[in-house]
Amino acid sequence: MSNARFSGTPLEQILQENAPLVRSIALKMMARLPANIELDDLIQAGMIGLMDAARRFENTGAAQFTSYATTRIKGAIMDELRRQDWLPRTLRSKKSKIQKAIAQAEKKLGHEPDDEAIAEELGVDVEEYREQLSEAGAVHVVHYEDFRFGKDEDDGDSHSLDRLTGGSDSFDPQAALLNVEFRQTLVECITRLPEKEKLILSLIFEQALNLKEIGAVLDLTEGRVSQLRSQAVLRLRGMLKEAYWDKLPENF
Repeated sequence: MSNARFSGTPLEQILQENAPLVRSIALKMMARLPANIELDDLIQAGMIGLMDAARRFENTGAAQFTSYATTRIKGAIMDELRRQDWLPRTLRSKKSKIQKAIAQAEKKLGHEPDDEAIAEELGVDVEEYREQLSEAGAVHVVHYEDFRFGKDEDDGDSHSLDRLTGGSDSFDPQAALLNVEFRQTLVECITRLPEKEKLILSLIFEQALNLKEIGAVLDLTEGRVSQLRSQAVLRLRGMLKEAYWDKLPENF
């Protein structure tokens, strides 16, 4: 939907025409979430994002409303998930232990630890550690815009990372001053990842490949790719928490 067509279109018609888009996005995100999450809640949040997109679109240089709205819809759903603090307590505890084990193993070794070192730090064998990673991977909701830097190329508005670093009411206003530093730190953290994990994140966020396609490229099983992605995300979260422990929310 172009700007020209969009201009003058009633809001109700825009919402009705794009409701299937909201449902499609919600269903895709729902597939990665625990059973206690209600689809209707995600759709409702997505519709709020769609409405926000419809109201803002004419004031942007976006070429296509669908791509613009998709970003808004995903962002609104992610905000709702964060608000609900949806991650089960047992799984949150497990993810936290893995993050701490990665950090402790790195301190001991002086470099990024491999699976064996992390498993040893956790007091489990490698197979059990990878099973834990698989469980963590089953609930990761990670989108390209969560790791975008700067403004969106289409709409000029903030992405999830901007909300994370000062655009959300849940943060101290002074956090806005950290944006540039935070982004630089995130880039530095990504460069510290093992090469295979960096490559997997690049294939996901830059090439938009799914886990099966990445497995074919790297000659890995889809399950192993999922484990490595989970490990990369947990490494990054651990690094960022260490750098900004007093400025990030507890459920980051």
